[in-house]
Amino acid sequence: MSIPAPNNGTLRLGSKAPDFTSDSSNGPINFYEWAGDSWVVLFSHPDDFTPVCTTELGAFARLQPEFTKRGVKLIGLSANGTESHNAWIRDINELSNTNLTFPIIADPERKVAQLYDMIDFQDATNLDDKGVQLTIRSVFIIDPKKTIRLILSYPASTGRNTAEVLRVVDSLQTGDKHRVTTPINWTPGEDVIVHPSVSNDEAQTIFPKFRIVKPYLRFTPLDLNDSDPNSRSPKL
Repeated sequence: MSIPAPNNGTLRLGSKAPDFTSDSSNGPINFYEWAGDSWVVLFSHPDDFTPVCTTELGAFARLQPEFTKRGVKLIGLSANGTESHNAWIRDINELSNTNLTFPIIADPERKVAQLYDMIDFQDATNLDDKGVQLTIRSVFIIDPKKTIRLILSYPASTGRNTAEVLRVVDSLQTGDKHRVTTPINWTPGEDVIVHPSVSNDEAQTIFPKFRIVKPYLRFTPLDLNDSDPNSRSPKL
């Protein structure tokens, strides 16, 4: 495995996602080359053949077509080697009635986990059979410029919500394209919020159906079927 110099700063929203080269269940990959111009959802697991992780990977595999429609690649990580990963994938497919095709990074030495700060410091007893601390359940959404747009960290006891990860992808992509933000619990098709940088005069042209609820809160319906790349607004 080839890993660049350790990241000395804390990864935050807006940080550039670290690059790495590693083996995976789909063979060796260089992260940047594999990601290409796609969005990426990178998510970690503490160990193969663990109960919660098995349900999570099955859920991501079932939802993969929806991520693919949005130009998103999925990639998992677990602190084991590829032989273990491939055996685990057979269990996941059997139990979840799916066909998991995205790669699972092999990270037995926790090198990628360290690079992305995925180590479990909350529970010092969360160790593998060699006494090495396990990775937590982290989720990173990374855009085509390799910028980290979302970081979620779950405790080892709590399974993730794949629908929420997909919802955030929809929100980020919608905001990038239309100069809007999305309210609580928003899902595609619901009204969005006009970004504060858009004046009322400008909003009348861009969002002719917008309405002012408060001077700082303006809602508008949005046609999410607009797929013309030339209509993409500058990223906020």
